[in-house]
Amino acid sequence: MDIVTLSFVLIVLTVGIFDFTNGFHDAADMVATAIASHLMSPAISISIVCVFTFIAPFTVGLTVANTVGTLIDINEASQLLGESIVIGALLSAIFFNLITWWLGYPSSSSNSLAGGLVGAGLYAVGAGEINWGIHALENGHLEGLMKVVAGLLASPFLGFLIGFFVMRVFIKLFSHLTVKATKWLKYFQYVSIAWLGFSHGANDAQKGMAIIGMALLAFRHEQQFHVPMWAIFWCASAITLGTLFGGWRIIKTLGYKLFKVTPVHSVANQIGSALVNTLATSIGAPTSTTQVVTATLLGNGAARKPLHVKWQTAMGILSGWWLNIPITIILGWLFCFSYNAIWS
Repeated sequence: MDIVTLSFVLIVLTVGIFDFTNGFHDAADMVATAIASHLMSPAISISIVCVFTFIAPFTVGLTVANTVGTLIDINEASQLLGESIVIGALLSAIFFNLITWWLGYPSSSSNSLAGGLVGAGLYAVGAGEINWGIHALENGHLEGLMKVVAGLLASPFLGFLIGFFVMRVFIKLFSHLTVKATKWLKYFQYVSIAWLGFSHGANDAQKGMAIIGMALLAFRHEQQFHVPMWAIFWCASAITLGTLFGGWRIIKTLGYKLFKVTPVHSVANQIGSALVNTLATSIGAPTSTTQVVTATLLGNGAARKPLHVKWQTAMGILSGWWLNIPITIILGWLFCFSYNAIWS
C-alpha cells in the first residue's frame, strides 16, 4: 500500500472515530430523559435509537453534507494542504468531544467540527477560500458558514421555545387524565424516541460524510464534491456504534442534575428535539442534537416549574457551548500546522 492510499485510509478511519464519539455523546442526550423518567430501560431506549439512527442516512438527502463539505474551497489546494484541513478538523472535534465527555458536559460535535474546519482552513488556504456566506446573506440567502452558524446557534433557542410550548400543551392535555390513562405515555414514548433517533441520524451522520467527500476531493479521487454510498454506510455504522455505547456521565447530567424529570417531560423533550432537527435537516442546516435536546429540556422545565430547574448547572453547560467554536478553531489551526510540519 503506497503512502497516498494509506493516508486516505487513515482519514476514513478517523472519520469513523469522530462519528463514534458523536454518537457516544448524542446517545446519552437522546435517552437521558427516558431513563430518568423510568418510562424505558436503558437497553430498550438505546436499541430503538440505534436502529433509527442507522436507517435515517439512507432515506434522506445529503443537504447537510453539501453545506459542510463545501464550507472550504480546496479545489486549488495541494494534496498535502487538503489532507491537513481534513485531519486538523477531525482531530480538533475528536479531542474536544473526549474532553467534554470526561467532564460529563454535553457538547456539540457539529460545533467542534465546524470550528476545526475554519481553524484548519485559515492556516492552510486562508480566509479567502472559506465560504463565509456573508454576500449571500446580504441577498437574503443562507449558505456557507452563515448557514452553519444559523443552524448551530439558532437551533438551541428554537429548541427552548418549542420545548416550552410543547410542555405547556402537554400540561393542558394531561392535567385532567387519570393515572391509568397517562400510562399511554409509555407507548407514545416509543414513537417519540424513534423519531428523535431518526432525526439525529439524518442530520449528524452527514457531517462525517462531508469530511470523506472533502478527502476524496483533496486526494483527487473526485473532480467535485461527492459522497459515495460506501461513505454513507461507513458513517451510519460508526455513529450507530457510538450510540450503542452512549456515555453515562452525560446521562447523569441531563437526566438527574437539571431537575426531576417526569414521563411528560421525557416525551415532550423528544418530540420538541426531533421537530427542531427535522426542520433544520430539511433546509440543509447542521444542528447539534446535544444542544437541541438540552435546550428543549430546559424549555420543558421552565414551562412547568421554572424554580425547580438548576439554572447554575444549566449555565455551566451553556458556557461550554460558547467556548466550543473558539477553542476548536484554535485546535484546528494547531493540528493543521502540526500535520503540515510533520509531512513537510
